[in-house]
Amino acid sequence: MYGPLEPSGIARRQLLRRALGGSALVVILGKVAHAAEAEIVIDNFTFAPTPLKVKVGTPVTWINHDDIPHSIVCPGLRMKSHPLDTEESFAYKFEQTGTYEYICGLHPHMHGQVVVEA
Repeated sequence: MYGPLEPSGIARRQLLRRALGGSALVVILGKVAHAAEAEIVIDNFTFAPTPLKVKVGTPVTWINHDDIPHSIVCPGLRMKSHPLDTEESFAYKFEQTGTYEYICGLHPHMHGQVVVEA
């Protein structure tokens, strides 16, 4: 089925193995990096993902991809961001376990949830 590989075929196969091995490492390292930080995207008048589950001590960053301002208000934490223009972000570090509801202070019909686990 397969004939003998010529030197260039061997080199391509080795390169492919290295590339796949490297991408697996990037995927593994990427998951580790995401475990330490979390991101919520604001787009089309929605927050995503919601609910977002994180560990205690995790900073959560909201990024506004809409073309109008939004703000983050979490009454349970008495936390409030400034209005975020397009591509601006706001971060908050969750220090205690619990389920935290939040809304957009400018558009209260927008809501989301962060679940903080030990």
